[in-house]
Amino acid sequence: MAKKVGVSEATVSRVLNGKPGVSEATRQSVLTALDVLGYERPTQLRGERARLVGLVLPELQNPIFPAFAEVIGGALAQQGFTPVLCTQTRGGISESDYVELLLQQQVSGVVFAGGLYAQADAAHDHYRLLAERKVPVVLINAAIDHLGFPAVSCDDSVAVEQAWRHLVSLGHERIGLVLGPEDHIPSQRKLTTVRQVAAAAGRELAGEHVARALFSLEGGQAATARLLERGVTGIICASDPLALGAVRAARRRGLAVPGEVSVVGFDDSMFMNCTEPPLTTVRQPIEAMGRAAVEMLTVQIDGGSVTAEELLFEPELVVRGSTGPAPRDAGGR
Repeated sequence: MAKKVGVSEATVSRVLNGKPGVSEATRQSVLTALDVLGYERPTQLRGERARLVGLVLPELQNPIFPAFAEVIGGALAQQGFTPVLCTQTRGGISESDYVELLLQQQVSGVVFAGGLYAQADAAHDHYRLLAERKVPVVLINAAIDHLGFPAVSCDDSVAVEQAWRHLVSLGHERIGLVLGPEDHIPSQRKLTTVRQVAAAAGRELAGEHVARALFSLEGGQAATARLLERGVTGIICASDPLALGAVRAARRRGLAVPGEVSVVGFDDSMFMNCTEPPLTTVRQPIEAMGRAAVEMLTVQIDGGSVTAEELLFEPELVVRGSTGPAPRDAGGR
């Protein structure tokens, strides 16, 4: 381990035995290496939290999550922390299992970028455990209200309003939404806003024009197939993979995008300008959100207080080739 840290064995021994004569920076480096390499801390050092921060992601297939991981991991490293990436896989380790593992490693804090906290009906006991242990936590994107953790979010209301007004300006009257599950808080916010915006314009969002799906390309394709049967010409999706599924569904039905169906995504994740057609989407300010999350976390780690509020960041509509004027015969479909 001494070689790993770049110090002498005598220095490692002094740290492990709690003896003086070692700088705080070197001491923290040795403790971090101890945790990373899987060694158990000596009893006298177990009360101290490691310079590790858990970064829990729901998946890596959606490029938005690796993008957040890159920003957050870089910002943590600049602050002297080592990020521990915890990615859930189907049939693999669960979010609650990861929390148990992170607590065993005595991490300094945890950042969740997407997870069960965004689903009102999901199990939340592992979040309460973090709160009871007083582990600093920051959540990225909308969470249920009673968890009590600070959060950094893209403003779902502004995002979906931008997408809706864009399609309306192109002449679309039958606009559908492809959202996540009913208990998904960001999806609830998007739906509420569209209903309000439509009502303010003297229009109504028909219930049959709202489709639910799992956050995947296949989910978007299945949900969009249902909307196309109901005659929609413009589709707003709650993620870019859902939007790519929507494009595929339109093409499987023999419809041109954007000639006959327009599609708007959400995230502006990597390669969305390289799809065919390039995807119109609402961009999350990943860099600003990730750095704000790390700042809120480090303030807590350093003993400062952060109110359990949600910082909302403004999204940006990026218009590309997947949206265009409504087809002239839209009323006949």
